[in-house]
Amino acid sequence: MLEWPSDRSAPETRMPAWKSSGSNICLDFHGDPGKADLVIFSDGNHHMALQESIEAFCRANPGAKVFFTTTPPGPLLEMMEQGGISLGNLVIRACPHVFISPPHILDRLKDQGRMKSHRRLASGRGCVLLVQKGNPKKILTVHDLKTKKRTLFISNPDQEKVSFAGYARTVNALADEKLIPEEPSPGKTLSGGIPLLSGGSIHHREGPWAVAEGRADAAVLYYHLALYCKRIFPELFDMVALGGTLENPCPLPGNRINHIHAGIVDEGGNWGSRFLEHLFSRETRKIYQNHGLDTAQGDFQ
Repeated sequence: MLEWPSDRSAPETRMPAWKSSGSNICLDFHGDPGKADLVIFSDGNHHMALQESIEAFCRANPGAKVFFTTTPPGPLLEMMEQGGISLGNLVIRACPHVFISPPHILDRLKDQGRMKSHRRLASGRGCVLLVQKGNPKKILTVHDLKTKKRTLFISNPDQEKVSFAGYARTVNALADEKLIPEEPSPGKTLSGGIPLLSGGSIHHREGPWAVAEGRADAAVLYYHLALYCKRIFPELFDMVALGGTLENPCPLPGNRINHIHAGIVDEGGNWGSRFLEHLFSRETRKIYQNHGLDTAQGDFQ
């Protein structure tokens, strides 16, 4: 098991923890939903930058009590529609004041009348391959996955449709052939032109785990996710650029770039507008850039 660092935005407290290694661990729900007066629903692909941004907001606004999520967006939409989500025997009921996600997800909230508008917060720098330290399988390009018969980890096509589609299209475009089925049959074992290993529901944790254990030779990840893994586990991982260099990524044609938007849900509660203003501040812009994400000057106040 990889010992992921805590993602709490509030200081540690003397509170008992109930968990068993490998199960019953809620890594993508943060804070106390019962006490929160600012609830943020977010996809998890930029969780490291979001956490740091929320920490900065809480320092500037000590009265704010924040609960935030970093799961795939699909369950969050269902959570809004159904009124809650179950984590084993635990039920969490919360409604967001701010939603952060790919733009087409937020367009659904606009169509439902729950969000008036949303703005681009940041964009990725394409995809890379995460490999074991020292790259022992000598994977230098996407073509090596096929010619050297290397196993590739990719996110679950049923549970994480957005990231799976982006990753599959990237690999296929850079290989000039369909190595990964872009619309696999739901529920069936994933197979393609290269050995594939699929995750369950949280690929940005499952992919690194699979590579570290040797179950996969590489994992396709957004640049900023792989950068985060390399920074916190420098003894375990290296990265293979798919265009440009690791210091200055320049995604090759076909290497998909993800976009992150943010908007207020309904009236946003007492803190929603202030937090959205914080998201588009120079301080947050620097945080996202430090974590390998691009921000546009025109998007910020």
